[in-house]
Amino acid sequence: MVMGEIAEATEVAIIGAGPGGYAAALQAAKLGKDVTLIEQDNLGGVCLQHGCIPSKAIIHVANLFYDIKQAGPMGIRAGQLTFNAQDLQQWKSTVVGQLTKEAQNTCKQLGITVIQGKAAFAGPRSLLVQDKQGEHAIEFEHAVIATGSAPRPLPNLSFDKEYVLSSTEALDLSTIPTAIIIVGGGYIGLEIGTALVKLGSRVTIIEATSTLLPGIDQELVSVVEQRLKAIGIKIMKDTLVKGVDTKKKTVIAVSKTASNEELKADKILVCVGRVPNGAALQLEKAGVKRNDDGTIIVDSQLRTANQRIFAIGDIIGEPLLAHKATRQGKVAAEVIAGKNSAYDSLVVPAVIFTDPEIATVGMTEQEAKSKNCTILIGKAGFKASGKAWIMGHPEGMVKVIADAATKRILGVHVVGDGASEMISEATLAIEMGALVDDLALTIHPHPTWAEALMEACEKAAIKK
Repeated sequence: MVMGEIAEATEVAIIGAGPGGYAAALQAAKLGKDVTLIEQDNLGGVCLQHGCIPSKAIIHVANLFYDIKQAGPMGIRAGQLTFNAQDLQQWKSTVVGQLTKEAQNTCKQLGITVIQGKAAFAGPRSLLVQDKQGEHAIEFEHAVIATGSAPRPLPNLSFDKEYVLSSTEALDLSTIPTAIIIVGGGYIGLEIGTALVKLGSRVTIIEATSTLLPGIDQELVSVVEQRLKAIGIKIMKDTLVKGVDTKKKTVIAVSKTASNEELKADKILVCVGRVPNGAALQLEKAGVKRNDDGTIIVDSQLRTANQRIFAIGDIIGEPLLAHKATRQGKVAAEVIAGKNSAYDSLVVPAVIFTDPEIATVGMTEQEAKSKNCTILIGKAGFKASGKAWIMGHPEGMVKVIADAATKRILGVHVVGDGASEMISEATLAIEMGALVDDLALTIHPHPTWAEALMEACEKAAIKK
């Protein structure tokens, strides 16, 4: 089959062409399967079109713009530096377009049929697909559900796409709001808020709990929180949104320690998590079972209750990460092709692109203690790093958690510029069962961010 051809039958039908579905399609095609990939948006799904790539493109530009303005001590005098949001959107679209084109070319080269449309199950081995040509029935031998997730609204803050925004609309802003209120102190809110404040917006973050970035080591979070305040972000913790007036563009916030406060802003961005995209799939017709939260139940080979149907990525639950979905997509394709494969990764790394970045993998100190593990902790601050001072960002540290008896690395947590590029080495170390001595004795090039990982392991290695 060729790209764009409508298939009446296929060996593997994949619903969703985000990181997971796309990876599953490529792997299945490489293993000799006839593949039909169905996506209601463009190839790449939310990650490429409305999430990971657009957000990191905007973050990169915001960091560049801000760092140039701060580069006077380095001898750089930029004069009257200006920023144009419409130009940024055009450049962002170019980046997304190039990656979309590459994905289209790859599908064509591998003979994958791509259908732009909406799919729902008609039975245990059939789909109904609605596209521009109408409704088509597709029979399959195996199917992969990779429909991802969507922003979660709040009961009193439903998305209107004008005043109350989800992350999707926030990444498409053609003008930078003078003031914006971000509801939710998770990674999406902090990433977008950091970018917007650097581009000139007044940013207020409202978080219902007592901490930002719940689940992340708070020793790392405190570094980010201090930086957020330093660049001008107002943070309101233990605070709830009581009401909103879209006409007056005001929000009523109430905290545990203060009376109601009226806040004005051009936009409200709601970032309080995501929900699985499964409601329209008619899963009951296929015999696919779900949990109460809407996530699909799978086994270690990613099979659903219908053994011919697999599910991967956000639709099966936490962690909601593109790279996790990519790995699961490959596993599902291999199982379909008859290989003895399973999703058995020990750990999944996570990166938060704040200023500074946070990257984490494996157990935190708190998790290890809750499991009554006797641990070693090694820390190395970036204030001793030549690379960090050269780059002008000496904030942060590397924190290594290891088993005290065996010295096996259990977790690595980094806050600082370069964290996103350091965490892969730490992930490999945990997957390989490496000891802190192994990384401590590994020569790391100088000057680099990763020297701090080596130094943290050295400190853990000498502890008794």
